[in-house]
Amino acid sequence: MMDRRSVMTAALAAIAAVTSNRRSLAQAGMSRITAYAFSFPALAGGDIRLSEFAGRPMLIVNTASLCGFTPQYGGLQELWTEFHGRGLMIIAVPSNDFGGQEPGGVAEITATAQSHHVAFPMAAKAVVKGPNVHPFYKWAAEARPKDVPRWNFHKYLIGRDGYIADVFPESVEPVDTRVKTAIARALAQSVSERSG
Repeated sequence: MMDRRSVMTAALAAIAAVTSNRRSLAQAGMSRITAYAFSFPALAGGDIRLSEFAGRPMLIVNTASLCGFTPQYGGLQELWTEFHGRGLMIIAVPSNDFGGQEPGGVAEITATAQSHHVAFPMAAKAVVKGPNVHPFYKWAAEARPKDVPRWNFHKYLIGRDGYIADVFPESVEPVDTRVKTAIARALAQSVSERSG
């Protein structure tokens, strides 16, 4: 005959097993692929391989030359100046997906970037939504389906572990306190803190 202590011990063990199994299933369902698995063709030629920045936070921003948010290039450059020396990587990804506001080619995109004194890497024009979406943006949409780009200058902050740490819509300026705070937090965080 079982006493009360044996019944309670067995019940707690069963609950712990179910909880542990659910946690294992959830972790198995999470993508093991990180942002570092992707690359973008560079605007100036060659490739921007995100793996070259492994362990560093990255801000990936879809941009456009003829958008009302185009002045955000200036704010992105301010972030670059403030945080690049501490490890932040910024990559602009020109896209013509919203309002046809990036119709030009390399020369026009380069001219816009230069007029805003951009010193951070620029990808070649890429598709950030729809059936022909760039693999990075497909991965990001699967990871954060409610936080996909809805317009130009949408910002993904990738943490040191290669996963999305935060997302900022186009309406949030790059120099907004929320963005700066998230970047500072990502720079301060070690990879083991996020993955552990």
